[in-house]
Amino acid sequence: MSLLRSAALISGLTLLSRITGLVRDILIARSFGAGPLSDAFWVAFRIPNLLRRLFAEGAFSQAFVPILGEVRSTGTESEVKQLLNRVALALTSALMLVTALGIVAAPWVVSAMASGMTTADKQTEFEAAVWMTRLMFPYIVCMSLVALASGILNTWSRFAVPAFTPILLNLSMILASVFAAPYFDPPIYALAAGVMAGGVAQLSVQWIALAKLGMMPRFSLRIIQAWTDPLVKRVIKQMLPAILGVSVAQISLLINTNIATWLQSGSVTWLSFADRLMEFPTALLGVALGTVLLPKLSAAYAKNESTSYQALLDWGLRLVIMLGIPAALGLALLSDGLVATLFHYGAFGADDVAQTQTAVMAYAIGLLALLAIKILAPAFYARQDIKTPVRIAIAVLVLTQIFNLILVPSFAHAGLALSIGLGASINALCLLYLLYKRHIYRPQSGWLRFILRLIPALAVMTSLLLVANHYIDWIALAYAPWLRALCLLLVVSICAASYGFMLILFGFRLRDFTKPHL
Repeated sequence: MSLLRSAALISGLTLLSRITGLVRDILIARSFGAGPLSDAFWVAFRIPNLLRRLFAEGAFSQAFVPILGEVRSTGTESEVKQLLNRVALALTSALMLVTALGIVAAPWVVSAMASGMTTADKQTEFEAAVWMTRLMFPYIVCMSLVALASGILNTWSRFAVPAFTPILLNLSMILASVFAAPYFDPPIYALAAGVMAGGVAQLSVQWIALAKLGMMPRFSLRIIQAWTDPLVKRVIKQMLPAILGVSVAQISLLINTNIATWLQSGSVTWLSFADRLMEFPTALLGVALGTVLLPKLSAAYAKNESTSYQALLDWGLRLVIMLGIPAALGLALLSDGLVATLFHYGAFGADDVAQTQTAVMAYAIGLLALLAIKILAPAFYARQDIKTPVRIAIAVLVLTQIFNLILVPSFAHAGLALSIGLGASINALCLLYLLYKRHIYRPQSGWLRFILRLIPALAVMTSLLLVANHYIDWIALAYAPWLRALCLLLVVSICAASYGFMLILFGFRLRDFTKPHL
């Protein structure tokens, strides 16, 4: 399977995941609006998500996949299975301990995440956030094992199942919000129960896929033996800086959530929905390419194939620019239509649309950089160099908080989103500079011609978006939601078709991107 086909498969399934995620958020917005209890849910949901990214998907994958690829290339099948068994046991034992501590310490955790909820007039949402945090904390155990399974399946180029399973979380939350909410008091507690059910469903599907592959880890009580295994120690040693690197991004998110709880009621929800829209392109393109590239880059590095390594990076960056710039323009210029069409129902009013729209526009400024990081950071991870991206991330964290001090007083919650975008831009530039300086990456020929051929296509698409915004009043179309959805679909389709046509007109062909040019 070619790299482009693999990335397209992941993108297609991720698109389905994001669509079901949007349906989920539309139902949440319609049922619960943007108020104190919805803020409480998003705060509570962010806590296990933070730990999931900290211990599981981000840090674990960055440390585990290159070492697994190395053992698979140089070792025997029994050595691979022993590594899987011991890593699974060590990971599970550690996360079960963290989960138990988290459930006990939930009030303190929520206070740290959302200090604005600790005031006397917000005790209802604080208690709700604590309750939902306790219910969802075991989610990180499920997702840590899902991350392990995904790393194994991706290493064996089985990309479909890991890309599909997030859909199960969205479906579980949809079912919970529609059918289970009446049985909970307050009804929003049903969403927390849906999160846990979704975590179990994801783990079950991935574990079945591992069993079919013959790589399902076996658990035992030999915990000490697992923690003292040399390869497990290597994974842990790599994870420590990776956790620090991932934690920097999550600390930034935590700080932003904390600041948002001190702003106008609904700010956390507005940012969460804006983040959902921004995750569409980052997941469809950035995550898909990063998932495909990391095992390939690790293999190229293990075999000392520097030409192939650089070609892979060049291929990824060109795709990011060709698809990332129009995505950023679409988010920024069509933000009103996107937010109104998706969320302007029931308890989610016109003011909520306007507030969410400003956050979407602010996020769009940093979208290209966020996508580029998904390509540039794996270039270091594949070389088992996690410290360099971590050092950059720490410096960017400090800069992001400086941006917050400057921007939040003027732009409120949108200032938080803008700070993230500016910080990501600096992060991406630093990663690219160091790759070039260390002779890890050298741009291949044809970049200037590539950029010049993009400009006419971008100009046409931008013009169409501006015309659509001028003639369509997205808020006024609330009386006819299906007509508004049809208008949005037509605008997006026409813009995408015109962009694609202009690319073909100026010489781009699909075969140019099916694989790296070595």
